[in-house]
Amino acid sequence: MTALRFSIGGVIVLMGLVALLPMVVLLDLAGGGTGLGLCDGGLAGCRTSYFDGPELLGLLVLVLLLLGVLLRTLLRVRAALDAGSGGDRRRGP
Repeated sequence: MTALRFSIGGVIVLMGLVALLPMVVLLDLAGGGTGLGLCDGGLAGCRTSYFDGPELLGLLVLVLLLLGVLLRTLLRVRAALDAGSGGDRRRGP
């Protein structure tokens, strides 16, 4: 049961990291970096196609959706295990 709770927490942390990834890329570009490899010459020399932004957005949304499905599945498993063990363990004896 403890491993399941850690898994749920890990999925939530991963969802947060994926959601914050665009901000990290923008902060890196603003600081003179390459945007984690997105623009090799920095922001001034960045030449990308029109589809790079929507492609990245679609990928991030897909990853978030898959993590959401995984989280929902883990929560249902936890609920089933709680129901199978005789109810809510927080109520006491």
